[in-house]
Amino acid sequence: MEWPTAEVVRMSGVTARALRHYDAIGLLPPARTGAGGLRYYGELELLRLQQILVLRELGLRLEDIGRVLAEQVDAVEALRGHHRRLLAERDRLDTLATTVSRTIAELEQSRKDDAPMTINRPENLFEGVQPDQYEDSLRDFPAHAERVAQHVDGMSPEDIAAGQRDRTARMIRLAELRAAGHAADSAPVQAETEAHYRLLSALRPVTADEHLAMGRSVVDNPEWRAAYEAIAPGLAAFQRDAIEVYTADRLG
Repeated sequence: MEWPTAEVVRMSGVTARALRHYDAIGLLPPARTGAGGLRYYGELELLRLQQILVLRELGLRLEDIGRVLAEQVDAVEALRGHHRRLLAERDRLDTLATTVSRTIAELEQSRKDDAPMTINRPENLFEGVQPDQYEDSLRDFPAHAERVAQHVDGMSPEDIAAGQRDRTARMIRLAELRAAGHAADSAPVQAETEAHYRLLSALRPVTADEHLAMGRSVVDNPEWRAAYEAIAPGLAAFQRDAIEVYTADRLG
């Protein structure tokens, strides 16, 4: 069996442009090219495309995926390895979702009781959160990633954990503002965005273009998107929109 590009696009959700790019870089050549340059993909190519998409979801870059696929000997064993990683990520996200759900329930109860929220075990707020993911997610911004790594090298484990708690708390505050009906361009949301920009700029100057790219990466980068979406569906796009408004108004 062979399928033309249009059918592969329909089945997989991958764009024709992405398939052409995968071919151009040698990651996924078609089984053959027919009349008029029409590409056809066979079963082996579809299996390879599945592996590419799985590895993308796990956060690997295309060049890394190419190396992984080139080095694998047995396709079944490779898929078993991908499956184990997917199950581990599912379990982590399940834990994180449970953590956030518990926090929401405690916040709602405290509001009903008109009393401050009491946290019996503060560490529960951060179950499922991996501190090193923040540094890993900056791979598309090497200059900033290098500065972050230098900063982290001088921190104690307690300080690193505190920084992760602060990042998570900011994400939760943003989710609460969105749930309360505040738009991305509202004053409270823009105040949170400015505070975030000042933290970034404290490490090194961040240009308007770079800030926009970071905002878009919240949606495009699998690690960032998963972290935001685990807190509230749509939060990643909301953060991106808030950053775009802030950059246009304050940095443009």
